Amino acid sequence: MLTAFARAFKTPDLRKKLLFTLAIIVLYRLGSHIPVPGVSYKNVQICVDQMGSSNSLFGLVNMFSGGALLQITIFALGIMPYITASIILQLLTVVIPKLENLKKEGQSGTAKITQYTRYLTVALAILQGTGLVATARTGALFGTCPVRSEIVPDRSIFTTVVMVLTMTAGTCVVMWLGELITDRGIGNGMSILMFISIAAGFVGALWTIKLQGKIADGWVEFGVVILVGLAMVALVVFVEQAQRRIPVQYAKRMIGRRAYGGTSTYIPLKVNQAGVIPVIFASSLLYIPALIVQFSGSTAGWATWIQKHFVKGDHPYYIATYFLLIVFFAFFYVAISFNPEEVADNMKKYGGFIPGIRAGRPTAEYLSYVLNRITWPGSLYLGLIALVPTMALAGFGANQNFPFGGTSILIIVGVGLETVKQIESQLQQRNYEGFLR
Repeated sequence: MLTAFARAFKTPDLRKKLLFTLAIIVLYRLGSHIPVPGVSYKNVQICVDQMGSSNSLFGLVNMFSGGALLQITIFALGIMPYITASIILQLLTVVIPKLENLKKEGQSGTAKITQYTRYLTVALAILQGTGLVATARTGALFGTCPVRSEIVPDRSIFTTVVMVLTMTAGTCVVMWLGELITDRGIGNGMSILMFISIAAGFVGALWTIKLQGKIADGWVEFGVVILVGLAMVALVVFVEQAQRRIPVQYAKRMIGRRAYGGTSTYIPLKVNQAGVIPVIFASSLLYIPALIVQFSGSTAGWATWIQKHFVKGDHPYYIATYFLLIVFFAFFYVAISFNPEEVADNMKKYGGFIPGIRAGRPTAEYLSYVLNRITWPGSLYLGLIALVPTMALAGFGANQNFPFGGTSILIIVGVGLETVKQIESQLQQRNYEGFLR
């Protein structure tokens, strides 16, 4: 692998892409440490040091921003508005016929949907920025921190507007940086920035595990966590690469004096067809009750019950609900992202068929049957990845935002595999050996 990296940097155009990507990453991390105007940086650091970023209700968004959310920096919102906008547009494509027609138009339709995604990202950034500023002003962002009311000393309308506009502009810059990486760098830009944001908290989280450990000054807990993390990475790599290949045969067609078709290919159906989306949906949905209790400040019976069962994340009610939501959203997202009837119609249109299966409706039913069967182990795998680290590492001070569990490990491994594949394909185009010999 080290030899492959050396060869990649010896290739001029590939070296430019890698260095350009690294330069964008440096700019992104630099912006994640520049505070928003109007925020007391000193008081923010006091609150962050006291409570820890992993104990916040906003831990999911804070993880995607690389810790910039609780620092209230210009990149505090990170790429979360863009992710949310992309998911919303993908869901609306199934519901709104106009968007579905745009998707079928090819490159021009995709460009139009991308433009709509940018507009929606700006709108969501304004909304989320306003919510973050309001939360910071009331002190709810940092729980019981003694100086939480002094996070935003100046509460004038002008300062509030400047803070919201700065965070919105920061989101637009992050979106632009991601698109620059996609166009001129290596890999998908948004995925790379998401990878960097999550990886930025790895060292701090692991060192916290060591400091909170009790056996041999925490080194035993630290070693166990590393071993569990490596086992989880191996499991994720194994399942993410697993796929069911449906063979497809195309009949020969005579056009004039030439014969076309007659080729054999396959439809790759991944075991984890839904990716990380079900975990994000389930995590976001379970944040809502805790947020309602925190903002309402109520001490009624229902608020106490939610505080007890759905805030800490280690209660059996929370674990069971989380697991069931992941399984449900896995089937839901697969159902809207893969349409067996559309695939069957396209195969029939171009003379393709699955050996032993008639074209048309029988093909769609067969694809639905196979997809449902492989989605079950995929959804159970997602629930296992999300919950096992939470339960197994609870004794070491870890929680649901631990870097080796749930959303973070799925994103890091998935993005890492795709980026390595892109570098490898470019090396192979130049007759070099790739990473896998």
